[in-house]
Amino acid sequence: MAEPTIDDVEALVGPATPQFAYQLRARVRDLVAGLPEDDPVRVYAEEKAELLDRLGYASTKAESSGRESRDRIGWDTIPSSAPAWDPLPRGEH
Repeated sequence: MAEPTIDDVEALVGPATPQFAYQLRARVRDLVAGLPEDDPVRVYAEEKAELLDRLGYASTKAESSGRESRDRIGWDTIPSSAPAWDPLPRGEH
């Protein structure tokens, strides 16, 4: 296999959902396992692996929106109350 690229990492992480976050995190780490720790692609992949870890405790990646208030009318129909950048605390899910 050719040396992994940032595009390869993005191809794995881009369509990530909470349901598959940990499987994708494992694939990202496997993809760059042979690279030196200071390799830019590996550094990028580790950042994305951390995002996937947070996503596993979230309900969406929702990178461009904030957390919805539980007081909002229709709260029970809002699917994105815990974005990956601000997931639920571990042990409270």
